[in-house]
Amino acid sequence: MAYYLKTTTSKVSGEADIKQVRRVVEDMIEDISERGAIAVHEYSEKFDKWNPENFRLSQAQIEACMAELTEQQIEDIKFAQAQVRNFAQHQRDSMKDIEVETIPGVILGHKNIPVESVGCYIPSGKYPLLASAHMGIVTAKVAGAKKVIATTPPFEGKPSAAVVASIHLAGADEIYCIGGVQAVTSMALGIGEFPKVDMIVGPGNAYVAEAKRQLFGTVGIDLFAGPTETLVIADDSVDGELVATDLLGQAEHGPTSPAVLITTSKKLAEDTLAEVERLLGILDTAPIARHAWEHYGEIIVCENDEEVIKESDRIASEHVQVMTKDPDFFLARLQNYGALFLGARTNVSYGDKVIGTNHTLPTSGAARFTGGLWVGKFLKTCTYQKVLTDEASVKIGEYCSRLCILEGFTGHAEQANIRIRRYGKVDVPYGKPYGVK
Repeated sequence: MAYYLKTTTSKVSGEADIKQVRRVVEDMIEDISERGAIAVHEYSEKFDKWNPENFRLSQAQIEACMAELTEQQIEDIKFAQAQVRNFAQHQRDSMKDIEVETIPGVILGHKNIPVESVGCYIPSGKYPLLASAHMGIVTAKVAGAKKVIATTPPFEGKPSAAVVASIHLAGADEIYCIGGVQAVTSMALGIGEFPKVDMIVGPGNAYVAEAKRQLFGTVGIDLFAGPTETLVIADDSVDGELVATDLLGQAEHGPTSPAVLITTSKKLAEDTLAEVERLLGILDTAPIARHAWEHYGEIIVCENDEEVIKESDRIASEHVQVMTKDPDFFLARLQNYGALFLGARTNVSYGDKVIGTNHTLPTSGAARFTGGLWVGKFLKTCTYQKVLTDEASVKIGEYCSRLCILEGFTGHAEQANIRIRRYGKVDVPYGKPYGVK
């Protein structure tokens, strides 16, 4: 039976905190919708100390940002984007339009139609998350979105050169230096200089995530995102230093980021605890990582691999890293995860930054019912139908007529009945099911 060597001391998000965020965001969205661009500028000044005449960056400003990067930095960004683009293209190529004749004379099909306009939010407040430009913009472009714009907050009082360069190289059509709820709301509603988009994607803080949640329906979104989560499944084929490094490497995302180890080895569990303490003494981001580990870290020791699978699927973590003798055993059996990282040679950081899979993934248990951002999120799979013969229309109409009356929909039934009369030359009394006396 599984037991905890270390347990969490806090819930990921308190109900009071959630209510406070919800109220603040609701008031901001209402204010922006009423006062428009004036409110947007006021909030940008208030939260980011940033209030330019225009939030959209000019070509000269973009080129100035590009000029701040070295050739190696630009090459590194291009390499990462090439990996994301390549994998996204393979995903897109796997999605086919179909058309089939289901019964003689009846043609059904579907088309995969790209979302027309997309807004990508690229965080740049605490960390300039340039990788989010790859994940959102590149993937949307591969899907075929006609217009992709990006918003990103100022970093240390000005546009972040690395983030702006990444956005530009990813192929964004327009770049706006603005952050927070005001950015998301402006894109969703089309405030002032901002074009109204059909879909908004990208990670952000609790306020950005809540803004996306409240605006969902007015605009499409990728996911309801919470704090970054990581879960490591490991056995005695690896050591505590490797496991501790991978746990803390994700715990540094934020002070409420859960980091969990599930193992069948008590020795590895104890070694990992010791290594976590040692690494926290030298890690630059230790203040954040320590808070996350102390309050949200867990170590679960299981009797066998089957119990490991049960615990992992119960947690349904955003990232699940498998470092065991047989990683494919878990690939075949795990059901609930945002993304899997199989074997000691890979890790979550590869997925976050460069390897090519998308890093925008489900959190807070949402992996039980959804995957992460991918090229398919930017596509609408829309069906169509054709009935080519009189005989086919009558055949379908017969069943439709009876089923509609069974549900009490007389008008629906008449849509079938009129076709039975015209194409089948059969008299069906008004409002009666076909073939029933």
